[in-house]
Amino acid sequence: MESAIIVHGGAWGIPDDAVGAHRRGVSAGVDAGYDILRRGGTSLDAVEAAVVVLEDDPTFDAGKGAFLNQIGEVELDAIIMDGNGLRAGAVAAVKNIRNPVRLARAVMDQSRQVLLAGAGANLFAKAVGIPRCRTQDLLVGRELERWKRIKTKKRFLVREIFATIQAGYRRGTVGAVAMDKRGDLAAATSTGGVPHKPPGRVGDSPIIGAGAYADNLSGAVSATGWGEPILCVVLSKTACDLMGAGLSPAAACRRALSIMKRRVDGLGGLIAIDRRGRPGLSYNTPRMAHALVRPSGRKVVGI
Repeated sequence: MESAIIVHGGAWGIPDDAVGAHRRGVSAGVDAGYDILRRGGTSLDAVEAAVVVLEDDPTFDAGKGAFLNQIGEVELDAIIMDGNGLRAGAVAAVKNIRNPVRLARAVMDQSRQVLLAGAGANLFAKAVGIPRCRTQDLLVGRELERWKRIKTKKRFLVREIFATIQAGYRRGTVGAVAMDKRGDLAAATSTGGVPHKPPGRVGDSPIIGAGAYADNLSGAVSATGWGEPILCVVLSKTACDLMGAGLSPAAACRRALSIMKRRVDGLGGLIAIDRRGRPGLSYNTPRMAHALVRPSGRKVVGI
């Protein structure tokens, strides 16, 4: 099999002045993942490496630079899934962890659980040697100022972030899907959630079948967008099932998004690779940051 990888940096109303940073960010992420695949590494290692690069980039809403919740805290979610055996690991509402995707990988590899949340996830991180970081290591000054502004508003509608171009915003959920030379598929997604979310709010990203899914029999998918509608239609699993039924990755993503839009008026985007190694994507927001390397080795970056 020829390897392939595709990453996203969020589907939403990315403003013109943020396009360059988003393009550079997803390009760096896909390079990190493809370098592992090119050297014969696994799809799991590739998606983890790609997402770590994106979590470390304050352009995105994952790891450093994530949105603050209503009480001024940074709570992070992440998932990783192995299409060979349907293994998965996820963390939700975890604090003071620089790279939550690494913690999700540890949950998958070093525990019998699939999802750990809140204080329990932090206790597990300590047990497996993943260090805590300070809140200020994750906090970007621009997000603190945004949090202060939102606090003064009488009404804040999360949907508007995904539906329209939002000047001044620099954030998006991140994810990656890959196929390695063995034909094994993997997916990963990481996020800081939505601005001004209630403490403990968990969206789609760390939920198996919603934020991500991978199955060697069908394909691998990572989702981004408005989390609650994505949860309600199990968006990533829906797209995987459509690929399993014979649709191309792009067609499966479009069909899954149309189902979500019709049933729950949801907004978002999907990236996918099918069991043949073909990448594809679709989104129903104004823009989605993405980069991919096809089985041919050709790299494409877009918004």
